[in-house]
Amino acid sequence: MKVVFIGASHWHLPLYLEPALTIPGFVLAGVSDPDPAMAQAIGEQFGCAFSSDYRALCRRQRPDFVFALGRHVDMPEQAEFLIAEGIPFALEKPCGINTAGVERIAALAAARSAFAAVPLVFRNGDFFRLIGDMADADGGVQHMAFRFIAGFAERYRQAGCEWMLDRATAGGGCVLNLAPHFVDICLALWGEAAHPAAASLSSAAWGEDVEDYGALAIQGPGGAMALVETGYLYPAPTSNFDLHYAIRTPRHYIAVPDPETVAVIARDGTRRVLRMHTTNVGQYPAFVRDVLERARRGAPPLAGLDAMLPVMRVMEAAYASAGRPLPPSP
Repeated sequence: MKVVFIGASHWHLPLYLEPALTIPGFVLAGVSDPDPAMAQAIGEQFGCAFSSDYRALCRRQRPDFVFALGRHVDMPEQAEFLIAEGIPFALEKPCGINTAGVERIAALAAARSAFAAVPLVFRNGDFFRLIGDMADADGGVQHMAFRFIAGFAERYRQAGCEWMLDRATAGGGCVLNLAPHFVDICLALWGEAAHPAAASLSSAAWGEDVEDYGALAIQGPGGAMALVETGYLYPAPTSNFDLHYAIRTPRHYIAVPDPETVAVIARDGTRRVLRMHTTNVGQYPAFVRDVLERARRGAPPLAGLDAMLPVMRVMEAAYASAGRPLPPSP
């Protein structure tokens, strides 16, 4: 498969590209980035075509698949182009800076039967399957808590992605960037009953234009509640997190104290400890293999724009509740 990456200066590039390069038959056909120097540097590093104009690059290379990264504000426009060109793609979350943008491209993808995947990558992992299976076996989930604190906001400047700290180009901060994974879990377990009950955002740590800490309370069926905490506060490099999860079903308590450990505790106190990835980072190799194979076979993606749309609706309602509405599209 000939594959192109657009918005290639995105800090997630290695999470996609490194596992992709190990897949038999994978061909890196080109990279694009609005910064011509960055596009050239990445292209020369990997010995592939490069351009600052992703449209020209895609029309010249005619890739079988595109991984679309880059600024959140640019994502709907990228998706519109790829759908019009008939190129299967994966669009980084949150796929835009507001619900209206995601609604537009989700409707367009549906009308064209486009392959438009979204990396809600927990869906590709054992942890997502575990809690789904236990919810089914135990009669649902009553309470959830997800604390997922990433590194300092400054890491985006260091990575050449300063746009992540500007609401006009990123939409929001840690909540819009990190919380979609956990909102998606709530929606998967609770369906349309899941809705934001309260939200609070703060920029107290760094004073940036976007929030560096956020707490989102989600109401589920029958009084069930979830708390999602995210932040740019942890003194650690990219892909390292301060994380603690807790999930309660009628029969079990699931505790996640670190990125590779899950403790399942029964009501009688007996426990079993499982080893699996519990961060988004560990799921990307499985996502890359799965999404390319599905596109090759003509099968639908595991999660598409239709899955991201309800997540964005919850996120936008949470920002409005916190008094910091997401910005309009330019």
